[in-house]
Amino acid sequence: MISAVKQSALALGTADLVRPKSLVAAPRISILPSVCAVKNSNFQLSTRKPLYLPSLEGLGFPSVVKPRGLGFKREAYEADRSENIEISLQEARSAAGQKLKIGIYFATWWALNVVFNIYNKKVLNAFPYPWLTSTLSLATGSLMMLVSWATRIAEAPQTDFEFWKALAPVAVAHTIGHVAATVSMSKVAVSFTHIIKSGEPAFSVLVSRLLLGETFPLPVYLSLVPIIGGCALAAVTELNFNMTGFMGAMISNLAFVFRNIFSKRGMKGKSVGGMNYYACLSILSLLILTPFAIAIEGPQMWAAGWQKALSQIGPHFVWWVAAQSVFYHLYNQVSYMSLDEISPLTFSIGNTMKRISVIVSSIIIFHTPVQPVNALGAAIAILGTFLYSQAKQ
Repeated sequence: MISAVKQSALALGTADLVRPKSLVAAPRISILPSVCAVKNSNFQLSTRKPLYLPSLEGLGFPSVVKPRGLGFKREAYEADRSENIEISLQEARSAAGQKLKIGIYFATWWALNVVFNIYNKKVLNAFPYPWLTSTLSLATGSLMMLVSWATRIAEAPQTDFEFWKALAPVAVAHTIGHVAATVSMSKVAVSFTHIIKSGEPAFSVLVSRLLLGETFPLPVYLSLVPIIGGCALAAVTELNFNMTGFMGAMISNLAFVFRNIFSKRGMKGKSVGGMNYYACLSILSLLILTPFAIAIEGPQMWAAGWQKALSQIGPHFVWWVAAQSVFYHLYNQVSYMSLDEISPLTFSIGNTMKRISVIVSSIIIFHTPVQPVNALGAAIAILGTFLYSQAKQ
């Protein structure tokens, strides 16, 4: 009898041992087949086909808890990956925002400069007193910034005696360059003044080489050839050439070169932003210019010229004077603000494009007669300025 029980027990198959008591089908777990078959002395199981086993929960065993470490690593990896994606998106948005900001700066800078040159030339045609015109431009800008500081629209700069001491030579050069450019535009066409002013890089290289002992690579010197040649060609073929206007533009170039040199040397380490820096520069330049303007032209000449302009132009003349004064300050202020955001190379390229826009717009608005050879000289000079900015990199 005992042997019969043993035989009946042995007769039970493997499937009977693992078959669940419930008739409900249990979920199956697929185990990938192994390369070889698993062998045992008591049984032989081939794994060439997938082996399906019921879940342990179906057999009455407690549910298997997944290792907490693996889940944590996976969640941490996914979190790091999402953070990296967010950082990349933020950087892309920031770069796009910066490009848009610079584009707005440039467009505003060029537009304000074009408007200033138009109204400035209108004022000088009716009121040929460049010293007073220059003084009014600086006075208007200074007043605008003083009101902005007093009303807290703009934060006033924190300055000391050393700041103003370092700013003094910059202001002297800025005053000379500003007056010389205004004198030039009172004698010649706006386009001709800006063609000559495009030769400023040549003065920069010559002054830096002769007075400061700086050396430049060969491409920089080669870029001066089209600048000088183009300016010379434009000057020779200018229909309304005037020596005073030509010399005024040349002196303006030289003065602005020294302004840049003094600014780089004296303003290192000074924590004053572009907008406030130009405001302080305007105030100091106004104090320097005013006594010279009174001595050279004087109130009597200004009064007579003002009455004549009002009689010829009418009340619009007052608007012209106000517009040229306001737009002069605004375009310079925006240019200094943009210099805080971009590299000097990008600023030089923007300055070159600004001259092109001023030259073209002034020729169209004032119907300036231009010969083909004169236009060729202007194009060569501007191309040389662009090449200079690239070679200086």
